[in-house]
Amino acid sequence: MGLAMAKGLGKAGARIVIVGRSDEKNSRAHGELLEEEITAIAVKGDVTQVNEIRNAVAMAMDKFGFLDVLVNSAGVSMAIPAHQMTDAQWSTVISTNLKGTFMCCQEVFRVMKGTKEKPAKIINIAGIYGFFGGSFVSAYSASKGAVVQLTRSLAVEWAPRNIRVNAIVPGWFETAMTAPIRMAPDTARGIIRRTPLGRFGLPEEVAGAAVFLASRAADFITGACISVDGGFSIAS
Repeated sequence: MGLAMAKGLGKAGARIVIVGRSDEKNSRAHGELLEEEITAIAVKGDVTQVNEIRNAVAMAMDKFGFLDVLVNSAGVSMAIPAHQMTDAQWSTVISTNLKGTFMCCQEVFRVMKGTKEKPAKIINIAGIYGFFGGSFVSAYSASKGAVVQLTRSLAVEWAPRNIRVNAIVPGWFETAMTAPIRMAPDTARGIIRRTPLGRFGLPEEVAGAAVFLASRAADFITGACISVDGGFSIAS
């Protein structure tokens, strides 16, 4: 979904800085953006390491001279019974999904310059299990629920600096993370039955929310959590 949002924003006129831990994935994503004539650079960086985040921000500023939109899309999940989860496994999920999101917001805040004419935008990626519980995803659910509250808190605190902070709340999408779920027929059918639109989402279908929140059309929106889930979170 991160790449899909990067493509959507790029097609809307943004210049893109990809940040990821894998040189291979960064290179592939960078190549896809260039193929679509989107101006982009790729920076190797781990969102759990503050020095690497600072380096990515510095490279973005050096290349483009400003940074007015941040999308926090890095995320991991582990399907493990709560009573069997180790400290290391819990820390991996919380460090990436919550701490990483916070540190990226913090470092970007230092250089963002929101103005009355053009507010800066931060877009966090939460998750539907941040709203309600789910078996075997206690760490993921806790981290995404915390991202929702982090988004609201930063929205209030940073509004005087003209920085808007919102979140996108994706449902079930066809991504690498959901592949094991989609390959379990009974589980996948249950998800599809509960989803009013009757299917998993496609990654590019989350891009519209990101483009909207980054645009001038969303200048009076902050602290919002926009669900993009085919209706999954409202179905009974």
